[in-house]
Amino acid sequence: MNKLPIFLTAIAATLFCSCQSTHVKIEGRFVGNDTKTVYLEQTTSNVQQIIDSTTLDNEGNYRLTLEKGPKNPSLYNLVYNGERIPLFITAGDQLHVDGAGSVISTYTVEGSEESELLRTFYQPFIAGAQQLEKIALQSADQTLSEEARKALIEEYTTLYYRIRRAQLEFLISQKGSLAAVYAIYQRLPGDRYLFDGESDVVYYREVAEALAETYPDSPYLTLLQGDIDRMDAGARLAAQIAEATFPDLELPDMYGKKIRLSSLKGKVILLEFWSAELGNSNALNAELKELYARYSKANTPLEIYQVAIDTSKPLWINTIQGQALPWISVSDLRGRASIALGTYNVQTLPTNFLINKEGTIVSRNLRGEELERKLAELTR
Repeated sequence: MNKLPIFLTAIAATLFCSCQSTHVKIEGRFVGNDTKTVYLEQTTSNVQQIIDSTTLDNEGNYRLTLEKGPKNPSLYNLVYNGERIPLFITAGDQLHVDGAGSVISTYTVEGSEESELLRTFYQPFIAGAQQLEKIALQSADQTLSEEARKALIEEYTTLYYRIRRAQLEFLISQKGSLAAVYAIYQRLPGDRYLFDGESDVVYYREVAEALAETYPDSPYLTLLQGDIDRMDAGARLAAQIAEATFPDLELPDMYGKKIRLSSLKGKVILLEFWSAELGNSNALNAELKELYARYSKANTPLEIYQVAIDTSKPLWINTIQGQALPWISVSDLRGRASIALGTYNVQTLPTNFLINKEGTIVSRNLRGEELERKLAELTR
């Protein structure tokens, strides 16, 4: 007589647990701000959508509930006081997220291994990016002395490469994690690619291969593979461009005068893409200045047509003047939206193309001794 009720009770308990396991609970405490509302934001296909919100109580406590969490860990943001805390959430998670003051710098997270791992990368990366932006703004101040500007540029460059090294170390050490997927898509100010657009595909492949083992059903694996395919296609297209006569450009210099690349035909042209905003141009331009001094008065003279992929006119002009660049410097100040990037399929900065006096692209991305040997040959 008692077996049937017990059996039904067991089924009900099982169904209840199954149902409960899809719920996600996020709670914690935020203090040190006047803001009272916390939002939960879902991120899919580069679209961010608020899906829930709650109000802090008098002590700063909050609780958010997601009725049906995703089967595979997916990216959400906890939004508070204009700052976003990235979290990887899956069905059944119970997360505890606390923060004080600027929560992006101070937050802690419990209940999600991937979210905690992501925090160890994200907080120092954001802090570094904010510091880079601060230095860039300071260096754009036209009242700075030349010595002060050079010191800021050196500080920017040192910090820039330190952040990138930390990013790469994280990717290599945590390549099988979803946190590594998030990290591989993070960019510093003015930086379109991770390290070098052509070699970046190596890191994408490493993360994708490791992720196939740890999260074979993750939609982020599909995202990575799609980008790998596009980067491979871009490399094939770049190889085709390198064999063709150069496409023309017409861009304004610092005075607003438009200069055509084709107006230099008959000379050896080094078409150089760079960015003052990256803050790493000192070594690049110092080497180019030596080559320019040596070959600009050769039998077939060298001319450099340097395209800045920037958005800040003051920073660009200050860099040109501060480094006393003697060649043609142009920019449409559209940054990564510059038509010049698409015309030449530029995947990374800096990138260069060497064009002979007949107007044929003869090489791409030569540096150092290789570039000097080629210039000596072409300018004879």
